[in-house]
Amino acid sequence: MRTERGWRRFFAAGWLVSLGITAVAYLQWRAYVREVEQRAEDAERTRDEVARRRAVEERLRIARELHDSLTHSISVIKVQAGVAAHLARKQGEDPPPALLAIQEASTDAVRELRSTLDVLRRDGEANGNGLARLAALVERAEVAGVRATVTVTGERRPLPTDVDEAAYRVVQEALTNVGRHAGDAATATVRVRYGAGELTVQVDDDGRGTASRRPEAGHGLTGMRERVTGLGGRLRAEPRPEGGFTVRAELPLAGHAADGT
Repeated sequence: MRTERGWRRFFAAGWLVSLGITAVAYLQWRAYVREVEQRAEDAERTRDEVARRRAVEERLRIARELHDSLTHSISVIKVQAGVAAHLARKQGEDPPPALLAIQEASTDAVRELRSTLDVLRRDGEANGNGLARLAALVERAEVAGVRATVTVTGERRPLPTDVDEAAYRVVQEALTNVGRHAGDAATATVRVRYGAGELTVQVDDDGRGTASRRPEAGHGLTGMRERVTGLGGRLRAEPRPEGGFTVRAELPLAGHAADGT
């Protein structure tokens, strides 16, 4: 009887020891797993930091290149156009509209380029080009010879910064293309529609020059498409059956805040 009781105690002690060893092994395994996970997180964080640092360095390099090349060249164009306009007025003549358009466009180009450089140096913050400046954009297009009208439907409200910027750039590029390719006396219609979850921007023109032009041609339309699709939107750029060209961008608003986050 005593022998049987001793064996029972021995087995019970064995089970307790085995249970203790198992618990210690499990804790050690969990500690090892946590350590591996922490190392993986640290490695991922390091890779992200390296990638972010390289991106910042690349933005700064691009900013320096743009500043050293384009800013100087555009400034020279602006100064020369201003001098020519001044000399024309001094001689009692009205400066040609094309010269005034060059002067104004170069002024805007310098301002926007400097804003872009500020964005690159500030790690991608918005530069303030949005639909609030649509009227000024249309006025510049008209000075350049493109007659344009603007129609806005829906309830106007603050837009996410990236959507606002993209909508402005779509109209800007579309009107620029009208001036380049649509021929003389072309007119354009700009339509902006504020929907419940989507902003729609459409630019139609009646120009003759765009009838045979492929919508994919040129870096402008490519950049426009990348900008729109990057926000989860859709872009349609194609000749119109009745002649001219149409550009339509549909930009989703869902998941964005008014501050662009």
